[in-house]
Amino acid sequence: MAKDYYRILGVEKNATKEEIKKAYKNLAKKYHPDLNKGEGSAEKFKEISEAAAVLADDEKRSQYDRHGTTADQFGQGFQGFDFSDFMSDTGNAGFDFDSIFESFFGGSPFRSRRGASRGSDLGYDLEITLEEAAKGAVKEIVVPRLEQCAKCHGSGAENDSDIVNCPDCNGSGMQRRTQRTPFGMLATTTTCRKCHGQGNYIKNPCSDCNGKGIVRKTRKIEIKIPAGAEEGTNLRIKGEGEAGEKGAETGDLYVITHMKEHDVFERHGDDIYIKIDIPFSIAALGGEVEVPTLGGKAKLKIPAGTQPNTIFRMKGKGIPYLHGHGQGNENVEVAIEVPKKLTKKQKELLEEFDKESGKKGFFGKIF
Repeated sequence: MAKDYYRILGVEKNATKEEIKKAYKNLAKKYHPDLNKGEGSAEKFKEISEAAAVLADDEKRSQYDRHGTTADQFGQGFQGFDFSDFMSDTGNAGFDFDSIFESFFGGSPFRSRRGASRGSDLGYDLEITLEEAAKGAVKEIVVPRLEQCAKCHGSGAENDSDIVNCPDCNGSGMQRRTQRTPFGMLATTTTCRKCHGQGNYIKNPCSDCNGKGIVRKTRKIEIKIPAGAEEGTNLRIKGEGEAGEKGAETGDLYVITHMKEHDVFERHGDDIYIKIDIPFSIAALGGEVEVPTLGGKAKLKIPAGTQPNTIFRMKGKGIPYLHGHGQGNENVEVAIEVPKKLTKKQKELLEEFDKESGKKGFFGKIF
């Protein structure tokens, strides 16, 4: 009697390959003999693997949908799928359901050799001052990283002649094995153990890097801090990460800027803030005061009658915009400075002012 592979996997007849894959993985984890010691788990695992092998292959699935029967009844067997390997005692930790299912979906039994891996990206936290953020700066940092071996130029071999074609896989990086199973003659394609999928291996490893092609070094790198950098600005320095395997692409370095607390200014976005004391005479009569800025000293006009905690804006004296043209402002909050000691003459003048202003006793209460 024909088996209902859709029912076995618990999917609909219009299920996508991703849905079939998900269903197979869930059932395989449940019934694999290494994970389930219950009676009948091995047979159940065979059944779901058989169903996945057919439904994962477009041609076999089409044939199954048309005729409602299994592929082996057409004398084809499950070529490329070795279920006996799936049921071997590999242990839970070594069992890779993704790898098994990829053999169903891989198409050709021969896969291309494994490419060398790209180098890892690195991160670096860099503290900068407010002045460096405002003007931009060049900073030198020290980064420990893996670099290409200078002796073998990343090949991992003592000499170029020490890199030879792998005899076990004839340079393909993959090994094919055919085995008789309860389902017929089945074949598997696995990564070559000798060359680890590279297609070649090294007879005589480089003495400096022990055949890895990379060595650990400490490198000084110049970092350009753009004007307008702020807390959390992410600077990508391409190619300054770790070296890749056997000449593969180098990773990148990501520098994250952090703002150092300033003794005078506070930063809020692209604006800076400062609080200064001014004499009450200037607050009352008006005048000019000298104010610190990120570019040096500057004059600030104080109008007559200025009240405590008034904030003046000095346009364009803040931080340049990181993205786009323009610059933030410097905001100056004034506090009225009251002298703690007065001469006799100063007191008399203030008392006279108090009488003239119509607010008797105002300065008397202060002093």
